Amino acid sequence: MNNSERPLILCAPAPRTLDLIFSAEALCRLQAGYEIVETDETRLPALPDEVLARASYIIGQPAIDEALLSRLTSLRCIFNVEGNLMNNMPYPLLFERGIHVVTTTEVFAQPVAELGIALALNLMRGIVDADLDFRQGREKWGGEGNGDARLLYGADVGLVGYGGLGRALHRLLVPFQTRLRVYDPWLPRSIIVEAGAEPTDLHSVLERSDVLFVVAGVTSENQNFLGAQHFASMRKGASFILLSRADVVDFDALIQAVRSGHITGASDVFPEEPMPADHPVRSLPGFLRSAHRAGALDAAFKKMGDYVLEDLELLDQGLPPQRCKKAERETVQRMRSRPVDVN
Repeated sequence: MNNSERPLILCAPAPRTLDLIFSAEALCRLQAGYEIVETDETRLPALPDEVLARASYIIGQPAIDEALLSRLTSLRCIFNVEGNLMNNMPYPLLFERGIHVVTTTEVFAQPVAELGIALALNLMRGIVDADLDFRQGREKWGGEGNGDARLLYGADVGLVGYGGLGRALHRLLVPFQTRLRVYDPWLPRSIIVEAGAEPTDLHSVLERSDVLFVVAGVTSENQNFLGAQHFASMRKGASFILLSRADVVDFDALIQAVRSGHITGASDVFPEEPMPADHPVRSLPGFLRSAHRAGALDAAFKKMGDYVLEDLELLDQGLPPQRCKKAERETVQRMRSRPVDVN
């Protein structure tokens, strides 16, 4: 099969690369089945009209304006492999033309959920602090070292958000027999009930949780929506674990709530990445820090390529994509997550 007979894919996956998101075998399959034109956001508009007109797919999330979209006359699907749906393309026109926009963000759900459980167990059992004490010869043995220890088993657990990450966390929490309460204003109560959790309002999920996981994406409605009054309403000694995006919380208020001893905290995401060297969060007692590494596993990146290949096969048959998550016309322009700079 020559190039003219194969569907053409424009590849602009930055900050990812094709080698990052496709295994060697998967990349060979991609190259064998498709004509690949590698480009980037800057060079994309300068491609010849004949190349743009033949492009069936885009792998990546480059900025696309109406003028560029008008030249992409054969475009059928954009595969966002960054994870965040950015407001950098004319989504209404894409939907009007029947062009799918999908994201591979679901590949991160399981690894992020696993780290979330690890952070919860660390906060409740003091594992990291006990290890550091042991290294410095000031360990406390037996019950003396468990003055503030608590069990995750049977605890009251809250989730703010119940998308793919929230559901992955739920699955991992099942063996702990927790009482799970969920706040997600974008879902009907019945979906949460059918999943085996208790739908509730924001006040209740804050007030009644021993452990609270924040796994909601950033939208135009919820930027910095968790502030000092929300942390104050939590149970004393509760653990607050931030896994989605830092912009959903007032981070200074979170630091103050932990510093006061009212709650403990953990986060995989931060308002600045990296944080300034002298920022107080770096030495804050009662706070566990993870450098936005929860989902950044090679296994997750390679699963991106597998998802893309599976959906390409469906699209080539005239079927809709199923493996990747579809952007919804009602919500896509309400997303406010910042793009990542480091894989």
